[in-house]
Formats: sequence, structure tokens, C-alpha cells
Amino acid sequence: MASPAALVAESVEQYLLMLTVIDGRSQFTISSYESDLRSLLQHIGSERALLGISAAELDEYFAHLRSIGRKPSTVARAMSTCRSFYRFLVDERILMVDPTARLPIATRSQSLPKALAESTIDALIHSVQGDSPLDLRDRMIIEFLYGTGARVTEMLNAEIQDIDLDEMLIRVMGKGSKQRLVPVGTKLAFSLREYLGPQGRQKLATSNSKSWLVVNQRGNPLTRHGVNEILVRRARTVGMDSTGLHAHAFRHSCATHMIAHGADIRVVQELLGHSSIATTQRYTSVALTTLRTAYESAHPRAVNLP
Repeated sequence: MASPAALVAESVEQYLLMLTVIDGRSQFTISSYESDLRSLLQHIGSERALLGISAAELDEYFAHLRSIGRKPSTVARAMSTCRSFYRFLVDERILMVDPTARLPIATRSQSLPKALAESTIDALIHSVQGDSPLDLRDRMIIEFLYGTGARVTEMLNAEIQDIDLDEMLIRVMGKGSKQRLVPVGTKLAFSLREYLGPQGRQKLATSNSKSWLVVNQRGNPLTRHGVNEILVRRARTVGMDSTGLHAHAFRHSCATHMIAHGADIRVVQELLGHSSIATTQRYTSVALTTLRTAYESAHPRAVNLP
């Protein structure tokens, strides 16, 4: 019989493989789940304890996460990971009883996504004025994220053959390996042509670059962290506040601005690759909040509204 350590190691490996192959989860999600399980194991102290954990001990662990200042969304994800993992162990007959069965369902805070002002995005794009390969790449990155509303991982997974500038379309591989076609606006098309030209990506690419669209200065695929560093650095060079500036903010901004300018919510749903319209409806709330603020500050009969 395998030792508890070997059994846990193999179970975690098979669990993560299931998430990848069967559920189609992204590498970023897989890494987050793996980190959650590693954190639980470190807290419990041994693989044997992990296999014999009780509901009360899990409750204590989640309380510990809250006590050290973990965000509610982080605790909710940890609960979801544990529930999914222990259900897997029961399904595989490694455990007979699921210790998470009576845990309350974790609910994540439905806080409204924060959109950047249109003027902020314009200023950030215009801050990249040079024509070096990195300038062309960085300008394209900002135009891509805002122009398509794509997730940063979708942009980083894009390959050159996914770009069709004749038809003005980009093939995007979304969550669960679902493909969608996203239209290319004129500003993004211009940035892509510059970047894919002889003065852009061709000067960055190496034999390691393969056909990845976005590469770093060594020709390797750019990372999520690398994109966020670029955005912060570009913002700081023009004296912009970079607090909360990250790649996903451009996705939020794309959706919010489109709805504010009258786009049908189902069009935005298709653009973003949301499987549920409820996810897209959050951006309607953002647009209405912005509308209300503007109304209260500008309409002469809108003073002291409740």
C-alpha cells in the first residue's frame, strides 16, 4: 500500500490533470488550485492529516485564512478548491467520506468591476510614442487588450496565424478551449501591422519564439506578470497613477465603455466570451452607476437624490 505522502502526491497530480483535460481549466487556474492545496497541506502539517481531515478542522483553516487578512474572494476560492478536491477523492474511492459535504457554499463578493476612464486609456496609449520594437509591442498590447476585451491569457496564447487583418478578425481561444472570432478595430489593426512588420516583432523573435504573437525582449513568450509590469511602467513614465492598473482592467473598460455607448449586452457577451449573460450584466450596473453620478452632478433638478 502506498504511503500517505505518495498517495496524496499522486492524487493531487491526477486531480490537476482532470481539471486540465476534462474541465479545460486554464494554466493560471490550475496553478491557483495547486497553491490552495499546498497551503492547506502546510497548515495541516502532514499528508496523513490531509486525508483524515474533519469538517471542523477545515472550518478552522478557513478561519485562519481570514485571520491573516486573506481577501474574501481568496477564502472563497480556497473553499471551492477543497470542496472540488475532496469530492474527487471520494469519486476515486480514496476516501469514503467527503469532509466538505456539510460546509457552507462559498459565495464571492459581487463587487462591480472597475473601469478606467476613456481619457486615461487614451493617455496611456499616447504615452507610447517611440518606434522601437518594444514601443511597437507595448502599444499593440494596450490596443489589443482594450480593443478586443480579451483576457490577458487569451492575448498571450494568441499566435500569428490567429490574426487575419484582411478580414479584420482575431481567433481567440477562451476558457474551456472555446474559440471565438473577435473583430479588429482600425486602431488595433494599425498597431498590429506596425508590430508584425520588420521593425517590430521580427527584431525580437528568436528560434524560441515559434509563432507566439507577443514576445519579450529575449524572444520568449511574454507572461501575465510581464504584461502588468509593462502597463505600470508606461503609466509611471507619464506621471499617471498606476494603483490598481492591471491587464484585466482593460477588459472591464472595454465592456463598460461599449455598454455606455449603447452596445447590446448580448453583443458584449459574445465579444468577451461569457458563457452566461449574468456575468456580462455586471457591466450594465457599472454603466448605470456612471450615468447616475453624471446625472446627479449635472442636472439642475437632481440635487440630494436618495
